[in-house]
Amino acid sequence: PLNFGLLLKAADTAGVGHLRWEPRCQQPLLNRAPVTTLLPPRLDGPWISTGCEVRPGPEFLTRSYTFFPNRLFRAYQFYYRDAACREPAHSLLIKGKVRCADYHLHKVGVVFHSRRALLDVAARLDQSRAGRACLLSARAERDCAAALGFTMHELSLVRVQRRLQPKPQAAPRLVEELYLGDIHTDWAERRHYRPTGYQRPLQSALHHARPCPACSLIARSDEHHPPVLPPQVALPLRLGGRWVSPGCEVRPAVLFLTRLFTFHGHNRSWEGYYHHFSDPTCQQPTFTVYAAGRYTKGTPSAKVRGGTELVFQVTRARVTPRDQVTTAMLNFSEPSSCGVALKLAFDSWTAPWDPAHPMDSPRHGLLHPGLCPGRFHSPAVPARPGSPWLGTLQIHTKASKFAS
Repeated sequence: PLNFGLLLKAADTAGVGHLRWEPRCQQPLLNRAPVTTLLPPRLDGPWISTGCEVRPGPEFLTRSYTFFPNRLFRAYQFYYRDAACREPAHSLLIKGKVRCADYHLHKVGVVFHSRRALLDVAARLDQSRAGRACLLSARAERDCAAALGFTMHELSLVRVQRRLQPKPQAAPRLVEELYLGDIHTDWAERRHYRPTGYQRPLQSALHHARPCPACSLIARSDEHHPPVLPPQVALPLRLGGRWVSPGCEVRPAVLFLTRLFTFHGHNRSWEGYYHHFSDPTCQQPTFTVYAAGRYTKGTPSAKVRGGTELVFQVTRARVTPRDQVTTAMLNFSEPSSCGVALKLAFDSWTAPWDPAHPMDSPRHGLLHPGLCPGRFHSPAVPARPGSPWLGTLQIHTKASKFAS
């Protein structure tokens, strides 16, 4: 769902108040390497995170999952106290069996890596009735999982795809990616939520993109020896310039899109294009949302170390259909049902600045906007700043060579 009011723009059609089917958006996708989706998905083998991941909470983690030919699986989830995944807190060992779009857990174990981590989890458990039952009874396994916000519902939505990573002056490298279902932003909803989108993909430990400093560390770790990722250089937040999606992004409710943002630092104004598609490779456009406005001066985030919280004000917005189906749907909508009247709207982001990708030029950087709440909130009031990150945006300059 979009978090601001929309202005439905009527095209000039010789006095006819209908929307016009405009040509395909001219913004190219940065990653044009062919993508092959494997049907049915073949999960066998080891799959790993390629860096530090963030879930609502915030929770910082890395993952290492291994699927066996007999449908059994072993999953490690390593949790950290910091956004760089350098201070291990606790690790989960999950064993079970996966079949089609269902799974069954055989064992879930937890290993704490410090007394502080143990006390933090105990305090979290003590805040709910289910958590207190978990602390008092070793047999309350279901209550413990619910109180910790743990499920493996991500296994109920799976996609495996292959692509080729271009290499300068060398043959392309095969990259295999495993997309698992998304995690609800509200802990109370996690146990009942079934995914409608995907998380950041895991990559095959045998066929992953390079360079990847974290991959070998994560692949050889276990619950007693969590990976400690390489240090990152902290850079100041500098939004000025154009930022683009490095590839096709996925949102809940089966939404596929790419984003293009322009920030003007001198007057703190911004504009953004959300190009929506009907397919997971972002080749079949459906509609584009344009929004523009102003943003506040950033303040350090109290939730996410190294993050910056900003409030974005939307002062104008419009929707442009990109296919005949969407055009017809909007044309047959009842008057005033698609946001014809512009409403002043706000959205909140949490935006840190990450160091440049090793393959990029020194001018490149990565921007991680905050994830919107799982439940739609009114666009008339500022949203609670997101604690996890959305898909990465990449700085766009004329001389840029984008990483795959």
